[in-house]
Formats: sequence, structure tokens, C-alpha cells
Amino acid sequence: MIKTDILIIGAGPTGLFTVFEAGLLKLRCHLIDALPQAGGQCSEIYPKKPIYDIPAYPEILAGDLTDKLLEQSKQFEPGFTLGERAETIDKQEDGSFIVTTNKGTKHHAPIVAIAGGLGSFEPRKPPIPNIADFEDKGVEYIIRDPEMYRNKNVVISGGGDSALDWSIFLTDVAASVTLIHRRNEFRGALDSVDKVQELKDTGKIRLITPAEVIGISGKEKVTAVEVKQKDKENFIIDTDHFIPLFGLSPKLGPIGSWGLEIEKNAIKVNNALDYQTNIPGIYAIGDVNTYPGKLKLILCGFHEATLMCQSAYKRIFPDKKYVMKYTTVGGVDGFDGTRKEAPKAVIKKID
Repeated sequence: MIKTDILIIGAGPTGLFTVFEAGLLKLRCHLIDALPQAGGQCSEIYPKKPIYDIPAYPEILAGDLTDKLLEQSKQFEPGFTLGERAETIDKQEDGSFIVTTNKGTKHHAPIVAIAGGLGSFEPRKPPIPNIADFEDKGVEYIIRDPEMYRNKNVVISGGGDSALDWSIFLTDVAASVTLIHRRNEFRGALDSVDKVQELKDTGKIRLITPAEVIGISGKEKVTAVEVKQKDKENFIIDTDHFIPLFGLSPKLGPIGSWGLEIEKNAIKVNNALDYQTNIPGIYAIGDVNTYPGKLKLILCGFHEATLMCQSAYKRIFPDKKYVMKYTTVGGVDGFDGTRKEAPKAVIKKID
């Protein structure tokens, strides 16, 4: 039985930052993740994808962000159960929980924080009859290593942030980039839309709208795609890679049967207080939760994790009073694993 103060389900950016915030409160953390390494989607799906909205980083690769979060949390010595999926949860008489994985590993904690991102997921595939024949043979639904497209001809389909961001990024890598979208309007950030338009105007991106890829051809790998464009005859584009980026289809998996209030495949939480679910002691933070005005951004997950940890402290130590201390004043105390009780709050008057 693994015992901890906060059991975090999901070792992505939000889960990793929770370790740091909990550590400041001298709370132990243990993380469960179905993936074989920490980092969540940032490590598994797009480690080389640049992220532009992390404070103090004009641009940072998703994998590098994960590395820095791991480095930041390392001082608080979190535990990890990786390559195992949280399967069942049992509430104990004292209000604590036992979470068991699909491999039978049991974890006991008074607080459970679900930070599972989008949950388990699979890519949304376009309805092209023979697309499965070319998967991993020039058809990729996820870009893990941009270098594989070095000096190659690439066709990307999609109208969201991923399609826009990767189209922009690959202009400096690929021999050619063609972006195809079935509408004239894009769903991504306005900044990215403007950048794509600028690259189109300078001839660095071929933009085809409204249109869609309806066929793939090749022998051992992709050599061309067939494009259907509105009010025009179908035409062929020679290419080395076809990358349909239509997003991921998320599934909560076993967590969906835990008695939590679910809305549109996300866990409802009370954002007016502490991101707690309908079950006291169970919180949901990051992309896995929903509430009025929710934004699925990493930085929002960081904020939710911070408030959640404050609430968790109060639940674990209802008789203790905690006074927040800024790290700029008190620094970050290392965690030596010997804590027996909550730290005493110190109030210092300023003359």
C-alpha cells in the first residue's frame, strides 16, 4: 500500500506543478499515470511542439516544459506509479480513499486530485477509405519529432491550433508545407491565423480552402493525396507526408464510473471555491475539469492546482492555521520526508 497526502492521477504539467505547490505546504504527493513516463501529452504526443503562452517563456518546447516542471518538483521527492491506469476508488470510513490501478497497485490518501488532462484519447481520423493502409507509412496523426519532415513535402489538414502551429513551425523544416481546411475560417488563435496568412503571402505556405483531402495514393508509402476543393475539379498533390490534425477524441476511462458528476466528458467542479468535485476530498484540475468560463490552457491548470492545494491542506489539517508566505521572502524549503505534522504558521510583523 502506497500512502501519501495527495494522490495525483495524471503526471502531465498540471499534475507536476501540483507537486511543487503541495510541497510548499509540506504535503507529500504521489502520481499515477498510464503512460510509461511523466509529462502527459507534452511528452508522449508533441514533445517538440512549441508552446507560446507559458509566462516568462516567449517560446518553449512541450518536452522542455515537462523537464523543467520535473526539475522544479524534484526537491519535494514525489512518488510515481507509471505505466498503470487508475482503475477503482474506494472511500474509507475516515473519508480517505484507496485507489487501485489496473495492475493491482493500491494507493491510500486523504486527498485525490484528478489531473488527467483529456483522459485517454485517440486521434480523430478523416473519412478516407484507405487511410489505415498508410498509417506510419507517411500518414501521421501526431507529430512527435519534426526532424522526420526535414526537406520533405508535407500536407497538413485541419483548422485548429495544432494544424496552424505545426504549419508555421514546419516552414523552417520541410521542403514545402500545404495546409488544407474545409472552411475559409479557422478555429485557432488569431495570432496564428495572421501568421499563416503572412506565410501564404510570402509563398512559404500553400493554403487551400475550402477543401479537403479525399484520397491517398502510393505503393509502400504515401506519394500523393487527392484534394476536393469547392467549385473546382479534384486535383492531386505530390507529397511525402499527410498529417490530418483534427484533434483527439478524449475518454475519461474508468474514472467516468467513479460517481463523479460528468458533463460533456469532463468532470464538473466548484470553481468558486477550490475545484472540488461532487465527492468531498476528490478534486479535478486542468483540462479534465469543466465549469462556467473554463479555458483549457496549461496556465489555467497551474492556477487551479494552486488553489486546490490550499483547500487540501485545510481538509488534512482542519485545526491548523496556514498563513501564506511568498517564496520570494521565505525561499523554498527542501522536503526531507520526515514531516510528522503540519508546519507551524509564522507571522512576521513589518515595522
